[in-house]
Amino acid sequence: MAPKDLLLALVVIGVWGMNFVVIRVGLDGVPPMLLGALRFTLVAFPAVLLIRRPQVPWRWLIAYGGTISLGQFAFLFYAMANGMPAGLASLVLQSQAFFSLLFAAVLLGERVKPVNLAGLLVAAVGLAVIGRGGDGTMTMLGLGLTLAASAMWALGNIVTKKIGRVDLVGLIVWGNLVPPLPFLGLSLWLEGPQQIMEALHHIGSHTLLALGYLAFVATLLGYGLWSRLLQRYTTGMVAPFSLLVPVVGLSAAALLLDERLTLAQWGGALLVMLGLGLNVFGVRLWKLISGEDKISMKG
Repeated sequence: MAPKDLLLALVVIGVWGMNFVVIRVGLDGVPPMLLGALRFTLVAFPAVLLIRRPQVPWRWLIAYGGTISLGQFAFLFYAMANGMPAGLASLVLQSQAFFSLLFAAVLLGERVKPVNLAGLLVAAVGLAVIGRGGDGTMTMLGLGLTLAASAMWALGNIVTKKIGRVDLVGLIVWGNLVPPLPFLGLSLWLEGPQQIMEALHHIGSHTLLALGYLAFVATLLGYGLWSRLLQRYTTGMVAPFSLLVPVVGLSAAALLLDERLTLAQWGGALLVMLGLGLNVFGVRLWKLISGEDKISMKG
């Protein structure tokens, strides 16, 4: 990877790792469903007026926006508003890699290799340790909702794969026309008009800065740079950088939010990272062990 592109990859990882601390700041100012409505309104407008709609049927745009944006962040925001620490959220959300494997096997008929299943098992043990080894600051509701968010992200990955090659920035912008109204409806239902009006009336500069970061930096800039890297390099070269997101997320939460993990949770976090590493690099390792690379070279 060229040094300039390597720097861009590290910028994206830093932006996405900090994203969880910024979500925590945003939730301190407005309730979770209202935060979602405001965030995705800013993502879609005015960008939708400047970026051409990708040549994708509306049903796929709705499916994309309904899973990777609405579903993922409705669960994530509600999780972090109900006892899920920002640092652990950055880690647990990466379990989308395993949900993606399972959904691809069930929905697309893709083969899951034994090393992927091993990674899934190791990460599952790590998540169980995290859930049982807390000090009371993390709730099981928060953990469950974060896992639901990662499953929605994984479904969004399947939708993206079904869509095929397309301008990813256009897909993000136009797909994010979907979430604002459902988020507003959820806010009216779960939070009520009075809480919405009070939050908007007392909205502060920290909340506005958080919204700007979530919409323009984490979403448009982050996904825009990531899509550029995916267009220039193979997925196998780019995807491993995502393993650094929890490292940044946990570090930022510790430094800026004074979040601390128990010894058991650190152990669980290392198991999750090991499982993710097996998932990302395991296929290459499996080919070396099984001799598939040698067979393909002979062929």
